[in-house]
Amino acid sequence: MSAPSLAEVKAGGQPPGLKNRRNEEHWAGRLYMRDISPLFTWVFVRIGFSPNQLTYMMIASGVLGGAAVAVSAGGTTGLVWAIVGAVLIQAYLLLDCSDGEVARFRKRTSVTGVYLDRIGHYMSEVALLAGLGVRAQGAWENGGYVELGLLAALGAALIKAETDNVVVARAKSGLTADPATGDRALRPESTGLALAREAVSLLKLHRIIGAVELSLLILAAAVVDKVTDTLAATRVLAVAVAIVAVVQTGLHFVSIVASRRLK
Repeated sequence: MSAPSLAEVKAGGQPPGLKNRRNEEHWAGRLYMRDISPLFTWVFVRIGFSPNQLTYMMIASGVLGGAAVAVSAGGTTGLVWAIVGAVLIQAYLLLDCSDGEVARFRKRTSVTGVYLDRIGHYMSEVALLAGLGVRAQGAWENGGYVELGLLAALGAALIKAETDNVVVARAKSGLTADPATGDRALRPESTGLALAREAVSLLKLHRIIGAVELSLLILAAAVVDKVTDTLAATRVLAVAVAIVAVVQTGLHFVSIVASRRLK
């Protein structure tokens, strides 16, 4: 059997509407990664990687990205490791695109693959937030910033758990995974809460605890720290993500309970 062409892999791996999936397609995927990923997916298909092998590689890239930013803080070395962390998170995003593209092209989508993908997002965001805490502290020791990083990591994990447990709760109640009302179910029944949700959503502050955005913010902070010869920018970032994670955890919980997603 002849090897598939790049066009065939792209057509099979990126069906129409893929980039427009609500709450599933990352903005960086729509902006540039989905244009790049088919080439790598084509290479992965020719090598013979399975979708789950690519997902394991995605998890490794995300966790190593978190470890990289924690290696060193301040100065040229700290900036270099921030760059390494950002590159690893870009690899994480690429592999997150390619594992699904390989699965769709080969028609090998699976429950295991979905599970691994979700766990990979948990682990990568937790690792990066914890790594930021260590970086802000300036050393592998307690002192406040490490704890802030762990607090932010806990918040990020809880937010994902709150979302995932909607599906669990519906399944245990004999309901379909998605409400029949579609996107309308996401809106709180209270008009006031619905307006508050829209206002918070417009600010996009929740994005700073996402792996891709956070890796770029860490890199930007590292540049400022290099210029000022301090850790001030990284420490401000650590405080900001901890606050956003805690507030977002509570708001997200209220938004779910007040919406029609559990009905």
